[in-house]
Amino acid sequence: MRADAQRNIDALIGAAREVFRVSGVDAPVREIATRAGVGLATFYRHFPERSDLVTAVFRHEVDACADTAATLAATYEPLEALVRWLRRFTEFVGAKRGLAAALHSGNPAFEPLPAYFQHRFEPALGSLLAAAAAAGEVRDDVDPLELLHAVSRLCSPAGVDHAGDDRMVALLIDGLRYGAKPKPRSTEH
Repeated sequence: MRADAQRNIDALIGAAREVFRVSGVDAPVREIATRAGVGLATFYRHFPERSDLVTAVFRHEVDACADTAATLAATYEPLEALVRWLRRFTEFVGAKRGLAAALHSGNPAFEPLPAYFQHRFEPALGSLLAAAAAAGEVRDDVDPLELLHAVSRLCSPAGVDHAGDDRMVALLIDGLRYGAKPKPRSTEH
């Protein structure tokens, strides 16, 4: 793909992400194209159907969130990396609310997205959980997919203030610590 075409796609996805947050996925295409700085012909060349754009935005958001796990694992201690990633996932869930109605609309274009969600998030969270469990900071019997669903369900529904989401996730993290098997301390002096 030519560099200018990729720039246009990136601009359209970024603009759509912002417009969707404010106006929902049914926002006028012209608003998205204008915000991206491209014409309608360019918009439709890259995204002939609205579902193509919604899918691209969703995949972009999933990838950005999932990819954060490796960066956090390399930067922080295991529990801190896990906590930071769960907070990032909580932000993702809040941002996805605008896409939720479209994703559950029955449109066949969206059918592969839940599998994509699982394919990207389950290993990302699984590696963070395994590292935190190996460090004795969380219990070792937590299924990543179950935890993803739990966090998603704890977060406020669309149209509700999300201020309490972090507190609910913090309580869930406290529950992950219950029953953890602390690593034995070294007796060397």
